[in-house]
Amino acid sequence: MSANSGLVVILTALDLEYEAVRDQLLDLRVRRHPAGTRFEVGRIDQSGCRIALGLVGKGNHPAAVLAERAMAEFSPAAVLFVGVAGGLWPNIRLGDVVVASKIYAYHGGTSEDDGLKARPKAWEIPHEADQIAHHVARSSVWRRRLPPGSDPFVHFGPIAAGEVVQDSGISEQARWIRQHYNDAVAIEMEAAGVAQAGHLNRALPVVVVRGVSDHADGSKAATDGQDWQRKAARHAAVYATALARELIIDGSASQGGSERDGSPTMSINNRNVATGNAHVGIQAGQINGNVTIGGGADGSIDLAASIAELRTRLKQAHLDGQLNEETYAAAESELETATACVSAGTTEKRSGLMVALLRLRGLVADVSELAVRLAAIIAVVRGM
Repeated sequence: MSANSGLVVILTALDLEYEAVRDQLLDLRVRRHPAGTRFEVGRIDQSGCRIALGLVGKGNHPAAVLAERAMAEFSPAAVLFVGVAGGLWPNIRLGDVVVASKIYAYHGGTSEDDGLKARPKAWEIPHEADQIAHHVARSSVWRRRLPPGSDPFVHFGPIAAGEVVQDSGISEQARWIRQHYNDAVAIEMEAAGVAQAGHLNRALPVVVVRGVSDHADGSKAATDGQDWQRKAARHAAVYATALARELIIDGSASQGGSERDGSPTMSINNRNVATGNAHVGIQAGQINGNVTIGGGADGSIDLAASIAELRTRLKQAHLDGQLNEETYAAAESELETATACVSAGTTEKRSGLMVALLRLRGLVADVSELAVRLAAIIAVVRGM
């Protein structure tokens, strides 16, 4: 199965979780599986990052089956399971986000004369996905899409996945979790199924993102009445779509034309010849990857595609330490503006596009590859 590096599958169990993710997407189109499963495919903001969204219902078993179905249908770069969970530690506040560093299928065990013995089964988050998830958590960019007054903290830790709703701090099951899985920070009902499906699909990256809507201690009715399910689902959805976008950008960068991938590097020797009325527009020393100017037969280029590629390169420059967090966030903001202007496609938006590109040029001037690519785009916009 060849991965589609431009698409991430996001699955949810509950309708309110589904709606929370759906609210973060644009240009949604229905895609029906032959067996009847309905997915919606859309984009994150104005970017080319695509999401296939599906509803699986409650429980690990349906989650596993429909996760497998989504993986076969879309061949995604990764699968995220997004929704709400019960927090198990007192320092985890309602509305906080939990990213599973490990997933426990906690109902596995063996019954013997002296009691029930745990037979743990667990799946860890892939290292690269874990690194990206931490990066997103540190960034302030994703928080801009949160409702005013929201300030959730992102926790990383094991999540316990079983087949029952835990709503007691003193029940037999609660004691079982504390005894055998006492490092678990949250508890829910679907993650183990999705993780198993990912493991069987050539270790496809699976990341579980949960908003804490209760404390699994008997207070669920009260917190649900205070609308914490909806709030927690929204926080998880905002973080998860930001993570999905970074996973897509990172996957595209890893397949792009950087020197570390084994792609050829342009020679540092440049020779530009201009005759007649022609002139040299851009001259560069060393560029990693491909720069295409005048991509079409008529000399035109796809601005949206060029800006999307620039976003991928921007992300890679940040990961390589060439841009600090503040500069990267400001550059991302200008790219958002530029993308919106291109999508609008009106003459009035052209001046806004140029302003955004010029501001971006000032931010990335010290990164030669970005500066050269941006200069090519600006030259085309000026000639429109």
